[in-house]
Amino acid sequence: MQIRPNEDLLLIIDVQNDFCPGGALAVGDGHAVVPVINRLTERFDHVALTQDWHPPGHSSFASSHPDASPFESIAMPYGLQTLWPDHCVQGTNGAAFHAQLVTDRAQFIVRKGFRRMIDSYSAFYENDRRTPTGLAGYLRGRGFKRIFLAGLATDYCVHYSAVDARREGFDAVVIESGCRAIDLAGSLDAAWAGMGEVGVERVGDLT
Repeated sequence: MQIRPNEDLLLIIDVQNDFCPGGALAVGDGHAVVPVINRLTERFDHVALTQDWHPPGHSSFASSHPDASPFESIAMPYGLQTLWPDHCVQGTNGAAFHAQLVTDRAQFIVRKGFRRMIDSYSAFYENDRRTPTGLAGYLRGRGFKRIFLAGLATDYCVHYSAVDARREGFDAVVIESGCRAIDLAGSLDAAWAGMGEVGVERVGDLT
């Protein structure tokens, strides 16, 4: 697949310590995306990052709800919310980018999930599906037309970001070799199906 230097951007999703082995919400083999993404970064003139950035006591943490356990779902004002172990708390090592991830070529960083009462999987919207992060405006302002996505996790933040990229009128391509999934109760198959329905492209790698 040919990269168009002035129209394409690589969006790296949540490659943070808490999502890698040893982290509070580790994605299986999550660290394996780092060398792949570093290689991809060299091929793009334009790169952006997302960073999960929760305040202590965030409403998506199971610890914030009496008698709740991680991976249960509860009703929130904006819909059904999966509860997670405390993770990516602002200013902690768990919220930091993986030490080997090359970040110095990133031109923009989106911090998401910083509102205490609402979670944010997508790089574009909070989980109410209405509150924007500002990324779409940035991308349009820079004239980008196609977004390549890689990172963690395929079935959550990559999935939601890719679908919302299409919702905002961008072409979207998920690079499978640069992603890993949680795959909670069939979530990976559901994510690929959902992405396919809205026209997200899926490629194994860029060669």
